[in-house]
Order: sequence, then C-alpha cells, then structure tokens
Amino acid sequence: MSHRLDLLQAFLGAAGWGAAERATLAGDASFRRYDRLRRGEERAVLMDAPPPQEDVRPFIRIARQLERLNYSAPRLLAEDVENGFLLLEDLGDSTYTRCLANGEDEEKLYALAMDVLADLHQRPPAETIPVGTPAYDDERLLTEACLLTDWYMPAVLGADTDPAARAEYCRLWRDLFPIARAVPNTLVLRDFHVDNLMLLDRPGLAACGLLDFQDAVAGPLTYDPMSLLEDARRDIDPAMIGRMKARYLARLPQVEAEAFAASWAVLAAQRHAKVIGIFTRLCERDGKSGYLIHIPRLWRLLEQSLAHPALAGIKHWLDIHMPQRQRTVPTP
Repeated sequence: MSHRLDLLQAFLGAAGWGAAERATLAGDASFRRYDRLRRGEERAVLMDAPPPQEDVRPFIRIARQLERLNYSAPRLLAEDVENGFLLLEDLGDSTYTRCLANGEDEEKLYALAMDVLADLHQRPPAETIPVGTPAYDDERLLTEACLLTDWYMPAVLGADTDPAARAEYCRLWRDLFPIARAVPNTLVLRDFHVDNLMLLDRPGLAACGLLDFQDAVAGPLTYDPMSLLEDARRDIDPAMIGRMKARYLARLPQVEAEAFAASWAVLAAQRHAKVIGIFTRLCERDGKSGYLIHIPRLWRLLEQSLAHPALAGIKHWLDIHMPQRQRTVPTP
C-alpha cells in the first residue's frame, strides 16, 4: 500500500497536482476508486485503478472516441497507464441519480439520454467503434448469463447447478443470440444508467455527461437503451418507457420495430440474469451485500422479459430449475 501511495504521489507531482487537496469521491463495484482534487479554484478527478485487477487503457480509448464524437466524456488531463492512474476533468456532482432525487424533470433527463444514444446509433459503426474495442460476442454474452447459474442459484439453493441443466441453459441462450443481433451494431457503453450520467450546463447533447464506459463493446444497439430504461436500481413508469422507446425509434427509421422489441427482450433477460449473478457474487466473494436490495426488482424485470415469445425456452427452464418460490434474496 505504501508503495502504491508513493507511485500516486509521483504521478500527481508530475502532473502538477502534488500539493492538491484530495478527498474521496466514490468507489464502485470494481477495484477502482475516485478522488476529487482541489488546487485553488481548479478541480480534477483522480482515477485509481490498480493493476492487474484493472486496466485503464479501455477507458482511455473510449474517452477519446467519445470526445472525437463531441459527447461529454471527462477529458484526460494526465495518465500513467502502467500503474493505473488517470487524472480526469471533473464534471461536477449532478449525476442523474442526484438530479432525480432533487426533483429534476425525469422525462427531460431520460429524453436527453435517449437522444444521445439515438445520435450515436445513427452514425456508421466504422465511425463510432474505435479499433481495439472487443465484440459483444456469443461467448461474452453467455459467460455473463451464466452468472445466474454459477453464483445466484448455488447461493439460494445451497448446491452447484446440475451440469446437464446448465448445459441446456447454455444451449437455449445460444439459440437466442441471433435474435439479439437482428439489429445494427454500434458502440455499446454497457453501463448506461442514471448513476453514470450527468446533467451539465452545456448546449444540446453535450448537456449529458457520460461516465464509467471502460467496459464498452461493439454490439447490438438495443443494449444501452434497455440498460437505461430497465434499471436494476430504480423503478420507472412503464408509460414513460414506452414514450422513450418511441422517441428513440422515430430517430432511427432504419430499425424495424419488431426486431428491436425481440432484441430488447433477449438482451434485457440476459442483462438481468447477469446482474442478479453479479450482485450475488459481490456479496459472496467480496463481502459487499448492499447490492442485494435490488434482487427483487431484477427478478421482476427478468420475468417481464420472459413474457416475450422468443424467450419461452428460457422461461420454461427457469420455471423448472428456479421456480417462483425460490427467487429470493441470498442470505449475506
């Protein structure tokens, strides 16, 4: 720890921020942490992403790409890739989460975020996806979906998932992924929700600040709108969700509505299964039980997705191996 502190001080000194006041800004579900730095009237954010657990290069790649596209990602002020330190522009404190808690107009906030996505998604993939961005391929999607069988189910049922049942679960998902891909590809920011969006005093689409995009991939354009509107952490009025979908699709006439709906359902089910598994893993492996409060909402969202006819096979599998009465919150 003292060695890392020495590296940190050397990084800040070289960047001209060695004498700055430093205060914890945030931590997250990864090994990253963030500090706010003050140097007189100036502010910046320090990202501390310790290797080998973290790698700042994807963040740098996507931040630069978003800046090239004129979106409001934090500007890079200094970097130490080898040791996992970045100095970033401070976009302030007005996350969507705080804005909503303070009574800001929900409809306007979500409309702005959906307009950013529509603007991004109407551009050609060659323009939006930087070289080196990994594909959201079937193996990645499947590995994530299996977090439900590999972490949540053992935690709730008290035994590892039967290998034959798990194999059938995997087969069912593989059959679904072509449906998820029946829409255009784009840059998928992947954690596009209210905790990672900012309201900025800037004109037009630049008023939406973007955070936490280092896990971006190249994949179906449905993923980020779904991530925003089927939020693990908050309930959203279904009528507003309908209006936001319509607003988005009106800006993308090339996207066929039925294919969009089917892709949405598959990726929503995949994401909710994944996040149920992630929140369980955070508790079981990392001792972070605070995320378990969201499990009931995630099951409601997952069951909502399973109502789409394309997901009948996964619904049947879950009804057999994870019936309604067992869809509970793991005990910390």
